[in-house]
Amino acid sequence: MKKFVVGSLALVLSAMLISCGGAKKEETAAESSVVETESSKAETESAKETEKATEGEKTEVQVFIAASLKNVMEELGAQYEKDNPSVKLVFQADSSGKLLTQIQEGYACDVFFSAAQKQMDTLQEEGKLVEGTRKNVVNNQLCVITRKDSGTKVTGLETLKDAKSIALADGTVPVGRYTRKALVSLGILPEAEDLSKISTKEVSEALGGVEISEQSNVSKVLTAVVEGSSEVGTTYYSDTYGKEADIKILEKVPYDLTGNVIYPISQVVNDEASEEEVTEAKKFVEFVCSDAAKETFQKYYFDTNVE
Repeated sequence: MKKFVVGSLALVLSAMLISCGGAKKEETAAESSVVETESSKAETESAKETEKATEGEKTEVQVFIAASLKNVMEELGAQYEKDNPSVKLVFQADSSGKLLTQIQEGYACDVFFSAAQKQMDTLQEEGKLVEGTRKNVVNNQLCVITRKDSGTKVTGLETLKDAKSIALADGTVPVGRYTRKALVSLGILPEAEDLSKISTKEVSEALGGVEISEQSNVSKVLTAVVEGSSEVGTTYYSDTYGKEADIKILEKVPYDLTGNVIYPISQVVNDEASEEEVTEAKKFVEFVCSDAAKETFQKYYFDTNVE
């Protein structure tokens, strides 16, 4: 009887040990699974952080460009980023006058590429240009344009009064200022100390009351003519690139009426820029002024023979 009891107890204890052993194995397996899952998550997060860090390594350069430079600068920018993969160029395109105001108001800008000297002169006088980085890059030419199917009687600036409607940039926009200067040279507008202050209304009156649609930059002038909302307009020769099927150049205005249409570039003082951003901004200005960039400018109808 005692042997039977002892044997029974042994069997019960053995079963309990086996059960406990199995439970421990299951717990160990479960714990191992949790560890593996956490490890996998950690690796995924680490990969994401590495990817973010890699993206964050790019040095951003804020480049303010005149609207008429948008197409050529996008191509030059792509070329530069290809050769300098650690750099990201961020372009802001608008009228030079508006960009000047934004820089004066404290917008982050590392490089300014203007369609006229006036805006650059203002920044230089205010001490906002990095010394030794200002350069004249290209020359452009004022043009009178129309849609190919417009049937306009206008042949150029001297016959603008024959237009039913004109798209014209305001006086603070370089192309608008050059148009006013040419009209003054022709005797259509009276002399003025500050050409930018000749209002659109005054231009209309000088042209016999013709309807004028005032635009805030040269790109909008081009769009108004291409879409047919204005019969004629004044743009730059470079703006006609790629639009040959839609528009007709009525006149390339001689330089003796407008003077040279010089586009200067300069690095801008940006107190918030990092050392890397300052360095890359200077390098990009040098690239734009290099012989390597001239062929691209010429492709977009810019004259690179600038003193």
